Amino acid sequence: MESPDLSFTLAYVVFSLCFVFTPNEFRSAGLTIQNVFSSWLGSEDVGFIQYHVRRTSITVLVHSALPLGYYMGMCIAAPEKNLGYIHQVSDSWRAFLLLSLCIQLTSWTLVIYWSRRHWHNHPISRALQAHIQPPHPGWGSVASSVNTEFRRIDKFATGAPGARVIVTDSWVLKVTTYHVYMALQTDCHVTVTESRQHQLTPDLASPAQILTLRVDSINPAVRPFDIRLLSTEYAELREKLHAPIRNSPNVVIHQTMSELFLETFRAQVDLNQPYTLPSGQEVEPCIGCMQVPANSKLVRLCQAEGRWFASRQDQQRPETWLSSRVPCPTCRARFCILDICAVH
Repeated sequence: MESPDLSFTLAYVVFSLCFVFTPNEFRSAGLTIQNVFSSWLGSEDVGFIQYHVRRTSITVLVHSALPLGYYMGMCIAAPEKNLGYIHQVSDSWRAFLLLSLCIQLTSWTLVIYWSRRHWHNHPISRALQAHIQPPHPGWGSVASSVNTEFRRIDKFATGAPGARVIVTDSWVLKVTTYHVYMALQTDCHVTVTESRQHQLTPDLASPAQILTLRVDSINPAVRPFDIRLLSTEYAELREKLHAPIRNSPNVVIHQTMSELFLETFRAQVDLNQPYTLPSGQEVEPCIGCMQVPANSKLVRLCQAEGRWFASRQDQQRPETWLSSRVPCPTCRARFCILDICAVH
């Protein structure tokens, strides 16, 4: 039987990780900084900058209190250790308590320093100060500009609360757990640096392509930062983003479900047994476009061309596409993906 202190330790570690990185289950249950401290944080729509200055500050305080919370919880979970009596605990526990107190004290000192002169020293305020230029005489004026544009309904917004991407008429914003990165659209250029294929995602039943875009500014006081979004959101981003977008030559962007399916389809066909063309036999034109020679053949193995296969699927259920059967474009016999062989 597991000891109470070990059970508490495992439970507290899991809780701490979930509280810091916040999975969907914790958000649904309201166990987030935003929900727990909503009355003090105010409304993001009313004052975007002020909201995130308060949110990041309280996040630092709460997260830094987790080690001390563990020690206090162990006082209850393992009373035999006498952790409530400092002079009786072991050196290791005394060192852990001292470290926890130092972390908490440091975080409070940091937040108090940030709050001086109406939060002038906060990292978000310093990021705003980098954009002080006409017509903005001070960082408060820059904050008002961001707040005003965030309230508009035509902004582009995507991502989880800890990694949100927001594009307004003038600004590119990235909201993280402890900071808000920002760049003026007129000063920046964007580069698509990477694409990754994710077969399983918590919010989608089908594979997803995640794009990484790097935002660089000609303003030397603005640090470059990366943003991530789904390839299906890329077209909407381009409509809102006035800054130039460059694409790395090795990055292929799939903007539609059909294009994403075709790549997966071709990868699956390459795993099937190839069809060796007999000598002297001519390759017929592709039945789909009738313009290029066919590069695949149907061989009854399961008991295509990819675009024909994809076009015959239920567009509302992409998770069933690879396992479905469709009629042959010529003889109408039904075939599945295992019947499609690449022509060599």
